[in-house]
Amino acid sequence: MRAVWYERQGPAGDVLQTGELPDPQPGHGEVRVRNRFSGVNPGDTKKRRGWLGSSMPYPRVIPHSDAAGVVDAVGEGVDRARLGTRVWVHGAQSYRPFGTAAQYTVVPQAQAVDLPDGVPDELGACLGIPGITAHRAVFGDGPVEGATVLVQGVLGGVGALAAQLAHWGGAQVIGTVRRTGDLTLVGPAVAHAVALDEADPAAAIRALAPDGLDRIVEVAFSDNVDLDAAVATVGTVIAAYATRDDRPSLPFWPMLFDNITIRLLGSDDFPAEAKRLAVADLTTAAGEGALSIAVGRPLPLSRAAEAHERVDSGTRERVVLAIDD
Repeated sequence: MRAVWYERQGPAGDVLQTGELPDPQPGHGEVRVRNRFSGVNPGDTKKRRGWLGSSMPYPRVIPHSDAAGVVDAVGEGVDRARLGTRVWVHGAQSYRPFGTAAQYTVVPQAQAVDLPDGVPDELGACLGIPGITAHRAVFGDGPVEGATVLVQGVLGGVGALAAQLAHWGGAQVIGTVRRTGDLTLVGPAVAHAVALDEADPAAAIRALAPDGLDRIVEVAFSDNVDLDAAVATVGTVIAAYATRDDRPSLPFWPMLFDNITIRLLGSDDFPAEAKRLAVADLTTAAGEGALSIAVGRPLPLSRAAEAHERVDSGTRERVVLAIDD
């Protein structure tokens, strides 16, 4: 099969290789997916470059955890009716050496999820890491029907899905963007948007949520924690999945008196039940047309290094590889 891999960590252009590897075969309880698109996430590029001092977990790594494709082989114990089924794949390179940047990926059958008719493969390839993280951020502390949810960084990969899932779940969504000029880019799932460069964003958010916020979905905990504390109320949950400063300070006493919960989200290690619920809701919401993702023009496997560089540059469009037949 045609594949991309690396055998040492470093810059994408230095370490990513493209070539032929043996076709993988599914074992017991596994399926093999012939990939159509492989989604590239910041977590994939961090692993490749050794972020936070991480080392090579395996001698050779085929990167990427997310994909969409068709089940073309099944292992023992898997219903053969799954053959030919369109699926979206998640967690392929989570504690496993071989991900989705290849023509074939083998995963436990539960990690290849039937993709509803009418949902594009490109969208399916972008549901995994960002979608499951967004779901946990929004629903990790229960339903949000009738709640008010603030999504910081609502134009990001996780933030955009979090806003759509919260809206789908019956919440009023307030979203933030960095600059006033970005307000026109905010999607219809967001009832109100606030730019962080305006004079007093905290006052603007409080005016939009006079009864307080139930959830805050946070993309930059260290940068936004003072704002989060200023707009939170008693019982607010701050669900943070990223930070710029890895040892952030926070206004302890105001947050204590508001009985704020801080939920930190590492998607590889979510509880199995949380992943199962996320997968079910993401599939249903996508099938109902409640989710949309801005996907850039797919790149071929041979341009995987460019794809990684686009992700590291902070592009707003989701980056995917088109897997050649």
